[in-house]
Amino acid sequence: MNRLAGVTSPYLLQHADNPVDWWPWAPEAFEEAKRRDVPVLLSVGYSACHWCHVMAHESFEDDDTAAYMNEHFVNVKVDREERPDVDAVYMEAVQAATGQGGWPMTVFLTPDAEPFYFGTYFPPEPRHGMPSFTQVLEGISTAWTGRRGEVAEVAQRITQDLAGRQLDYGRAAAPGPEEAAQALLALTREYDAARGGFGGAPKFPPSMVLEFLLRHHARTGAEGALQMAADTCEAMARGGIYDQLGGGFARYSVDREWVVPHFEKMLYDNALLCRVYAHLWRATGSDLARRVALETADFMVRELRTPEGGFASALDADSEDPRTGKPAEGAYYAWTPAQLEEVLGAEDGALAAACFGVTQEGTFEHGASVLRLPQDGPVVDAGRIAGIRQRLLAARAARPAPGRDDKVVAAWNGLAVAALAECGAYFDRPDLVERATEAADLLVRVHFRAEDGRAPRLARTSKDGQVGANAGVLEDYGDVAEGFLALAAVTGEGVWLEFAGFLLDLVLDRFTAEDGSLYDTAHDAERLIRRPQDPTDTAAPSGWTAAAGALLSYAAHTGSEAHRTAAERALGVVRALGPRVPRFIGHGLAVAEALLDGPREVAVVGRPDDPARAELHRAALLATAPGAVVAVGEPAADGGPGADEGEFPLLAGRTPVEGRAAAYVCRHFVCARPTADPVELAAQLGTAAGSGS
Repeated sequence: MNRLAGVTSPYLLQHADNPVDWWPWAPEAFEEAKRRDVPVLLSVGYSACHWCHVMAHESFEDDDTAAYMNEHFVNVKVDREERPDVDAVYMEAVQAATGQGGWPMTVFLTPDAEPFYFGTYFPPEPRHGMPSFTQVLEGISTAWTGRRGEVAEVAQRITQDLAGRQLDYGRAAAPGPEEAAQALLALTREYDAARGGFGGAPKFPPSMVLEFLLRHHARTGAEGALQMAADTCEAMARGGIYDQLGGGFARYSVDREWVVPHFEKMLYDNALLCRVYAHLWRATGSDLARRVALETADFMVRELRTPEGGFASALDADSEDPRTGKPAEGAYYAWTPAQLEEVLGAEDGALAAACFGVTQEGTFEHGASVLRLPQDGPVVDAGRIAGIRQRLLAARAARPAPGRDDKVVAAWNGLAVAALAECGAYFDRPDLVERATEAADLLVRVHFRAEDGRAPRLARTSKDGQVGANAGVLEDYGDVAEGFLALAAVTGEGVWLEFAGFLLDLVLDRFTAEDGSLYDTAHDAERLIRRPQDPTDTAAPSGWTAAAGALLSYAAHTGSEAHRTAAERALGVVRALGPRVPRFIGHGLAVAEALLDGPREVAVVGRPDDPARAELHRAALLATAPGAVVAVGEPAADGGPGADEGEFPLLAGRTPVEGRAAAYVCRHFVCARPTADPVELAAQLGTAAGSGS
């Protein structure tokens, strides 16, 4: 009965059968509110959000509640993953007004889209000091009809306050070694030495901070940085936040010990963490890091890959509990000792319980436990445990599976392309490189679109091979360019460098302010009450820092002064925020480490079928030098321009050394002696001792 049936968002489609007369975000919804002279109820969530499902079941599926909503409001439903700009603008208002935020987000707006009342989840009955959702609806309706002037005054004041907020951008200069050192010190103060990670509960996987720590160690040799990264990675990999059977990470842990997760699995978390564990292996040779990187990559391919070759956004936290027939969080993943014994028999069941920390009391709910690998678990034969894992995984596959959000988000697929390409190269898994290439191809074929005779732009989402209606935001451009650059380095196919350059030229043209700061939306995007501009790295890299990293890498590849200057100016925000709030600018700090190191530029030339070229190429990819860029290609037979020179400017003028494949390393406009020796190349690139190479 509502207007969501024809949309592409799986989250909105979940509400298509609600008795609520939902509208998608569109000008027509606000015109309808003006015509009827009623406020707009804006409800924002996403498919894998547990409490979004709870509120939907309690209130939006209730006929009486829906009837009141339909009579007194125009109701607008937004998927925050499709419209991060809408989400960001109103979340800023929610946080400013209440001191906290989250999803579901509930905001009441005037027909001019000005917010005047805020909240998140509202229960169906008064609970824990919260009013019921019905009480909120009745209160808002009464205020709208009886105190309109007061409502308008509040809405105008909030809108003016949001419009007047200016980002503390800091000096438009990139951070130096001092700021990086100060950020490391601040992280050390917040580090949980007993459990790994930073801060208390809930505890989120700090993927971008870990990347900064690995790069900082590579540049400076700071052992404390490496130790924090390695210990945190081990704690997470042993905890319940990591799926000990199927691989992949849950969104966060509800406790400080990483025991009980919030069970939704997001593509962006897994792409970022897959890359972090691969980089940890590259730096240390850790068997655990290698295993987790590969298992996480395989999880993404097995459970998130779509028929079109892209990657779905998420798996839900909830699934049907066979005992009750109702949705329950974690029902797919938790085990009791009796369930283990039923699948494995008494002896192996007892061993599995000891190995995976499954107790009679349970670590989760209803006597069930989330599988972990406690440090004090028994020492057992690895082959036997592998067999137990496979039997449990097969048994789990018979349970009702969590729902999947099949929406393909450009930014998150860019992160997945980078992670899979690198894992495939590091661990001799060409199938992973193929999956990365297929996802990149989907982004080009489906997400690049031309409108009104303009140059093609990047669309935010697609589903079932059909492009969505929403324009890409800055994080889409930055993360997709990053994925293309990583794919170019691994495959030696310069077309990916060209595609990255196309996207980054649009960043310079459409997203950049005169002072070098960056906006989340393009200059000609839909106008909201405020143009969003958020540089902080939270669940994933902000568009700001993602673009800065890709701009820096592209400049290193091409020598483009415009792109490097834009990267340096954008990193001014890291200079301002890094020493003060390093946990919330982790990707920016990682990019700053690349800038401080150069980044180094590596050109490898030789015949494609030459094993010596392959060895040099692998040595270059395994370098721990922060942000090093790699080009590989074939020299010309006559000493003229190389066959790949047009696609990879770094190959210009590079020739074999005495007829042998060779590598050239440059940094800060100075080049080292060309070498045909992979060991010497690794030394030139500062590859850490104990590297996975």
